[in-house]
Amino acid sequence: MSTPAPKLGGVHHVAYRCKDAKETVEFYNKLLGMDFQLAIAEDKVPSTGAPDPYMHVFLDAGNGNVLAFFELPNSPEMDRDQNTPEWVQHIAFKVETMDDLMNAKKRAEEMGLEVVGPTHHGIFKSIYFFDPNGHRLELACDIGTPEQMSELKSVAYDMLDEWAQTKKAPRHAAWLHEKIAEESA
Repeated sequence: MSTPAPKLGGVHHVAYRCKDAKETVEFYNKLLGMDFQLAIAEDKVPSTGAPDPYMHVFLDAGNGNVLAFFELPNSPEMDRDQNTPEWVQHIAFKVETMDDLMNAKKRAEEMGLEVVGPTHHGIFKSIYFFDPNGHRLELACDIGTPEQMSELKSVAYDMLDEWAQTKKAPRHAAWLHEKIAEESA
């Protein structure tokens, strides 16, 4: 290829559908302290011209990251991909410390949410719960060392190539799960 790839400056925003824009903004603001940045509402879709009224809300997820939602009142009721397990598709947010993670867990439980975790992933620990729209959320706290991250990066392509050929979990990073087992014992 002769055309160079674009120089990306990060993720501008990630958008999901919601059942109720106001409820969604209030949930993310109350639970996670996300600031409501702006709303855009149209009667026609700008990119296609299709007549489909919507409310598009944008929330600050920190460090220039934006999470957005569309409420689409004239579309069929939203659902998730029934062929994908509910644990697969999720939105993961970073928290700085384990205290932050545990405080978030307590806050979510105080709001009546069922929280899974903390789950130990070797290089981070996380909790999981669902928003009012059925989107699975994860809060993760990094605990990995620079050496661990370097080792994982060094075997990433080998693991991917092996997976592509066998569709079985490669063992290149088995030490990560062995470390978890040792810490749990």
